Amino acid sequence: MNDDRGERAGLRERKKQETRIALSWAAIRLVVERGLDNVRVEDIAAAAGVSPRTFNNYFSSKAEAITARHLDRSRLTAEELRRRPASEPLWEAIRNAVIARLTLGQDAPTGMPDQQWIDGVRLMVREPALQAEFIRAEVEAEAALAAAVAERVGADPVHDMYPRLVAGAVGAAVRIATDHFLRADPPAAFAPLLEDALGQIARGLPAP
Repeated sequence: MNDDRGERAGLRERKKQETRIALSWAAIRLVVERGLDNVRVEDIAAAAGVSPRTFNNYFSSKAEAITARHLDRSRLTAEELRRRPASEPLWEAIRNAVIARLTLGQDAPTGMPDQQWIDGVRLMVREPALQAEFIRAEVEAEAALAAAVAERVGADPVHDMYPRLVAGAVGAAVRIATDHFLRADPPAAFAPLLEDALGQIARGLPAP
């Protein structure tokens, strides 16, 4: 019976996560198509097949819904780092964790992200009305990663600067790789840009 309860709880959590993802993608798609000011919470809820009340159970605003996918993946980076083998050097483990989580959704055979992923990233970093929420999500994600780094290296997450410096450097690498990706002409795959940025930091940013 305990196994049945655990299975039902697991199914509920998966359903909740699926609804959260559906709402976030619906928000991104509609805002890309219509513009932020021309999309209502009711529109997003209808596109995801739920009620406005359900939307409000998950998100407090359109901006929060749009940035949710980025925040969720960034949070999962910290969990992925905790799962990396203890034998992996820190920066190798970080690189593997970041690549595993932040390049999800890029399923094209060429390794290029799908257009929905590109539109979502571009919207988050270029729409002024979303930037405050995007920054808040990044701060929260960096705090989660710093805690995971502290656990891995045996540092104090409150009094030692090292975990926060590492998390901040990783956040900078992601932002800069993303900017290069969005400006690339011809288009470039995101994963190699991200690997390059993280690799340069891991090597101590030697002068070119």
